[in-house]
Amino acid sequence: MSRMLFRRSLFGLFTLWIVSIVVFLATQALPGDAAQAILGREATPERLAALRAQLHLGGSLPEQYFSWLGHVVTFNMGSSLASGNPVVETIGPMVLNSTVLMFASAVIAIPLAVVIGTWSALKKDTGVDHVTGVVTLVLASLPEFVVGVLLVLLLSTGLLHLFPAVFVQIPGEHVWTHPDQLVLPVLTLVLAVSPYIIRIMRATMLEVLDSQYVQQARLKGLPEREVIWRHAIPNAIGPVAQVIALQLAWLIGGVVIVEYLFRFPGIGFELIDSVTNRDLPVIQALVIIIALFYVIVNLLADVVTLAVNPKVRTAQ
Repeated sequence: MSRMLFRRSLFGLFTLWIVSIVVFLATQALPGDAAQAILGREATPERLAALRAQLHLGGSLPEQYFSWLGHVVTFNMGSSLASGNPVVETIGPMVLNSTVLMFASAVIAIPLAVVIGTWSALKKDTGVDHVTGVVTLVLASLPEFVVGVLLVLLLSTGLLHLFPAVFVQIPGEHVWTHPDQLVLPVLTLVLAVSPYIIRIMRATMLEVLDSQYVQQARLKGLPEREVIWRHAIPNAIGPVAQVIALQLAWLIGGVVIVEYLFRFPGIGFELIDSVTNRDLPVIQALVIIIALFYVIVNLLADVVTLAVNPKVRTAQ
């Protein structure tokens, strides 16, 4: 198990290194002079020289890359071109806000999806199973911004007026100070993530329920609840953990659209704003953070798979 986690960690670091190369080359691929493109034609030579130094545009391409990478590794990502503040200070509160949003969504979506998927498998070919299949198929086919707009029309501006349509953060307050403003963004992400997990959980549970060890547990006279919770679900969670990891990795991508839709002050909203303002240091930092989150989530999924599935542990 330790060797497998070590190999996966090395692969994660390799992935981050590849992402850093892509981000750096994308910066260099800007048409013309990157500093000139950002500051415009009226920029003075002094400002151009200062920005070129900040973006590490001097020297050969490998020298520029390793200079930039050294600053990234030491968390010295420069200053925002829009505000002039250090990038770490600029995106720090945004990362915290997005973490709260994604954590709340995951805490609700994962247990709910596992329970519904298990219930649907236990009610195979019944009305409950058919309704669950249709609803999850419809939700899975809808983009997250469509789900968000429908929720706004249903719960905010149209039929009901229960929750705010957009997020309004008062300076100095945390995003969780007003939980009613979190309801629509969280609900949008939950409805976007859950259908895939529900469908995979149902399919996996059906296979597990037909397995020999579950049948043997039933023949021993164990209560059905014990059979489900001690034998079926732990063996079904292993394969589903990888799907959950992919959905959580998708979550940080989907949060970009959801945050922009609800004006939520997170990394998604900041990323779109930075792209609009061509704030390259902030864009680079946010992309690296998104890639780091993806690596960590997949590593945690491997840990869960190893913890709940002895066959995987002994195979390594």
